Amino acid sequence: MESTALLLIEVGGLLLVLSILGRIANRIGVSPIPLYLIAGLFVGDGSLIPLRESMDFFHIGSEIGVILLLVMLGLEYSPTELVKGLRQAKFSGLWDLLLNALPGAAFALLMGWGPVAAVVFAGITWVSSSGVVAKVLRDLKRLGNRETPTILSVLVIEDLAMAFYLPIVSAIVIGEALSQAAITVAIAVIAVLLILFIALRFGKVISRIFSLHHLESLLLGVLGLTMLVGGLSAELKVSTAVGAFLVGIAITGQVAEEAVRVLGPIRDVFATVFFVYFGIVTSPATLLPVVLPALALAAVTIGTKVLTGYLAARAAGVGVAGRWRAGFALTPRGEFSIVIAGLAATALSAGNAQVAQFIVSTTTAYVLITIIAGPLLARIPDTDWFKGAVRRRAERRARLQPE
Repeated sequence: MESTALLLIEVGGLLLVLSILGRIANRIGVSPIPLYLIAGLFVGDGSLIPLRESMDFFHIGSEIGVILLLVMLGLEYSPTELVKGLRQAKFSGLWDLLLNALPGAAFALLMGWGPVAAVVFAGITWVSSSGVVAKVLRDLKRLGNRETPTILSVLVIEDLAMAFYLPIVSAIVIGEALSQAAITVAIAVIAVLLILFIALRFGKVISRIFSLHHLESLLLGVLGLTMLVGGLSAELKVSTAVGAFLVGIAITGQVAEEAVRVLGPIRDVFATVFFVYFGIVTSPATLLPVVLPALALAAVTIGTKVLTGYLAARAAGVGVAGRWRAGFALTPRGEFSIVIAGLAATALSAGNAQVAQFIVSTTTAYVLITIIAGPLLARIPDTDWFKGAVRRRAERRARLQPE
C-alpha cells in the first residue's frame, strides 16, 4: 500500500476513534484528555497497533496544537489585563518556584542521580503544562472566572522563566562554558522583552492588519502570524508557547472576538492531536519499573501546585472556591517537563546511559500521571459535596467572628 494511502487510513481511523472517545467522555461528564492519552498509548511504539506512516503528521500537529491553545488563551485577554496580572502574580511566581522546584530536586538526590539531575528535576516538577491547563479551562467553561487571570499569570511567569532556565540547564548538562551560557540567556531575554513590547505597544496596529469582513483572510492571517512568531521564538531559545500567547494578547477588540470564533474548530482538532501524540511517544514497557516513584513524586507535587494556586488566587482577592479551582487547574505538567528531560537524557546518555533512561522514563510516567489526574481533580470544586464543605466552612467562620 502506498505511504500516502496508509497515512490517510491511520489518521482517519484514529480521528474516528477519538471522536467516539470524546463523545463518551462528554456523556459521562469527564475530560476527554485521559482518554486521548490512553488512545495514544495503544498506537505508539511497542503498542498493540503501532502507527507507521503518520508519526510525522502527529508530531507536527502536536506542535501546532500547543500554539493554537496558547494563542486562543491570549485572545481572551487584553494587554492591560496581562500587565496587571503579572504585577499581581510576581510573588506567586516565587512561591511557585520554591514549592514545586525543590521537591523535584530533592527527589533526584534521594534517588542517587546527582546534582545535575537535581537541577533537571527541579524544572520538571516546577512548570505546569500551559496546553493542558488551557484545554481544561475551556472544557470546564472557566475562561470568564475570577481566578482565571491568576492562573494565566502563573503560567506566563513560568513560561517566561523557561527563557532563562532552558539555556542554563542546557549549559549545565553539557558542561558548556559560563560565558556562552550567559550569551544564550541574554538573547532569550531580549527576544521575550521585544515580543512583549511589540504586543503591548502596537497591539491595535497589528489588529488593523486583519479584515473583519473576510473570515478566510482573518483565519489565515492570525494562524500565519502565530506560527511565524512561535517559530521565531523557538529559534531564539524562547518557548513557542510564550510567542503564541503574546500574539493573542496583541490582537484586540472585535478582531480578537472573530479570531476566537474562526480558530475554535481548528484549535480543537490540533489540541486533540497534541494529547494523542504524547501517548504515542510513550512506550508502556518503560513505565512499569518507575510507576511507584513517579506516583510518589506526583502526589507530593500535585499537593504543592494546589497550594501554589490557592495562595496566588487568595493574594488576588479571589474567593475560597476560586482559590481551590486555581490550585487544581495548575496541577498537570507536560510539554516543558518532557523537553527538559530530553535535554538531560541527550547529554547524560554518553556518561551514564542508565541514569539517562531512568530520568526519561520517570518523567514520562510522572507527566502522564499528572495529565490524567489534573483534569479529574479540576472538577472537584464543582461537585456538590465540595461546594457544601466550602459553604459550611464559611458559615463556621462567620459564627466565630465577633459582632
